[in-house]
Amino acid sequence: MLARQAVVSRTRLNRTLENRTSDTQMLQVQRSCQTTTTIAVPTSQSFKCQSHNMTELDSTVTKASIRQKIWKYLEENDIACFPRPVYHRIPNFKGANQAGLKVHTLEEFRKARVIKVNPDKPQEEVRFLALEAHKTLLVPTPRLRSGLFNKINPPAGCNKKVLHLCATSQGVKQHSTPVSLDTKLKVDLIVIGSVAVSRAGHRIGKGEGYADLEYAMMSTIGAVDQDVIVVTTVHDCQVFDELPQQLFGDHDVTVDVIVTPTQIIRCEPRLSKPTKVNWALLSKEKLSEIPVLKTLRGKEQKDGKDVALKHAEKD
Repeated sequence: MLARQAVVSRTRLNRTLENRTSDTQMLQVQRSCQTTTTIAVPTSQSFKCQSHNMTELDSTVTKASIRQKIWKYLEENDIACFPRPVYHRIPNFKGANQAGLKVHTLEEFRKARVIKVNPDKPQEEVRFLALEAHKTLLVPTPRLRSGLFNKINPPAGCNKKVLHLCATSQGVKQHSTPVSLDTKLKVDLIVIGSVAVSRAGHRIGKGEGYADLEYAMMSTIGAVDQDVIVVTTVHDCQVFDELPQQLFGDHDVTVDVIVTPTQIIRCEPRLSKPTKVNWALLSKEKLSEIPVLKTLRGKEQKDGKDVALKHAEKD
């Protein structure tokens, strides 16, 4: 009997020590200047990030290498959720719905009438909450191939089950109408996904540039200005104290608020965002893939703007 009690006591002690260790875990990132930036990861009993050590971020680091490390970490530590694997995606993660509920508490969300939310799985809860609050919900069309936005139109008098359906990728297809470039609209809030973000507001997406291009197009047509807040929802382990500034350009969309399952981070001072489409970064191939972009370029050309194209370098 005494032996059994001793085993139980040791087990409880070990669990206590594990919890204490988890609550003080750090993610260490070696910077290019050979100094170490230490990133504290807030944890809770439900959302724990096991410690991991990112390899040295020297002059050879790229956005692609950071993406790979985050995707790998999410998968290996079973933080990733359907659809899996999360490689080459805006990754879904455990606690995504809790992060969405925190977005719902933001003053910017409560005041917004028109909200643009990306169509990825981890932001599904935000889309549902926007519809439930009777806000106008705009969702970008996949790869922008059939336009810039779709407006989600839930059936009149529908219940929460139908609203949840409308917030899914299938629902977006079934219950939406395209919004043309000529439609006069003002977006009050933007919610996007990310692969990695810094507390300063720098963002790394999945590598295809659509979020950056969407924002630039919205800015070009006057749908957004520098006052519009951009929110991203991510897991705590996707948040860095710093990301190498040399990786980012004027065309990269930045974020103003980072929401995780455990915290809300306001990025201050706010970083600038694209004010127009930088045509010099776009190739003819990209233009041919996105008809709405070609239409916008034609409008810009008529207005006498410089719309010369140049092949974009891959990061």
